[in-house]
Amino acid sequence: MNEIATLMAQLAPQEGVNNTHLAGVRVFRGSQYASRGPLCYSQGVLIVGQGKKRVYIEDKTFDYDRQHSLVMTVPLPVECETFASIEEPVLVLMVDINLVQLNYIVKLMDEHHQIPKDLNESRQSGFFIADSTEDMDCSVIRLLQALQSPLEAKVMGEALVLELLYRLLDAPNSAPLFALSLSHTRLSRVEKALSYIHKHYGESVEVDTLASLVNMSPSAFHRCFKEVTTSSPIQYLKKIRLNKARELLQLQRLKVKEVSTQVGYESTAQFSREFKRYFDQSPGEFARL
Repeated sequence: MNEIATLMAQLAPQEGVNNTHLAGVRVFRGSQYASRGPLCYSQGVLIVGQGKKRVYIEDKTFDYDRQHSLVMTVPLPVECETFASIEEPVLVLMVDINLVQLNYIVKLMDEHHQIPKDLNESRQSGFFIADSTEDMDCSVIRLLQALQSPLEAKVMGEALVLELLYRLLDAPNSAPLFALSLSHTRLSRVEKALSYIHKHYGESVEVDTLASLVNMSPSAFHRCFKEVTTSSPIQYLKKIRLNKARELLQLQRLKVKEVSTQVGYESTAQFSREFKRYFDQSPGEFARL
């Protein structure tokens, strides 16, 4: 087991997501293979210490592992497959992207003329893969070491996350991360619409309302939305509603009709059909697990 994996394992004694002494930083442990299935990835950085995960986003497939980190510039519904075993569990450091920290670094880099000049011409995706480097690994190790101690995490944690974000911004394909921070970019405007969706998914959400919110025409908004998320606004909203519904069924044990109403469906029958199509089991079957 490499040093990064060893440090992650110490922070993740339990299966699933383990909180650390620093808010916004968690470590995931998975000790068995998990077949391809839908879930929603939050905005953040995913750094693998051991094992591998395969992500499917529409027609795109890619792996993230010890040599490749996944950066989610926006929250996205994806499908994920996990390669792990009891002997070699998958270990993943999960770091939320703090926009205040990100904006601070980008402002400094702008003052030093370190922002990509072709930012508006570059692809502004909701995710990208960052190759591991020696500098990046050193930053990760320092953060993981600090997280072993409540005091060190409190004293040094935020500064070490700041360092990690800087290393990511310094990567060759980091344009989407810069775009997230700068208010005039396509990605940052779509991110504002996504924030609205995540707050109001239980209500009626119209595409024209989202476009107006970010000062774009409906056609331009639709085009930019698909560039960032790989799906249409309506498809994205539906997947978010279904993922939220699964959370409610799992955590709150609500009735199917209550859940369908809470996530914005007017018809329980339509909700049940779409839930079964997406998760390959009905809401009732899922609730009984």
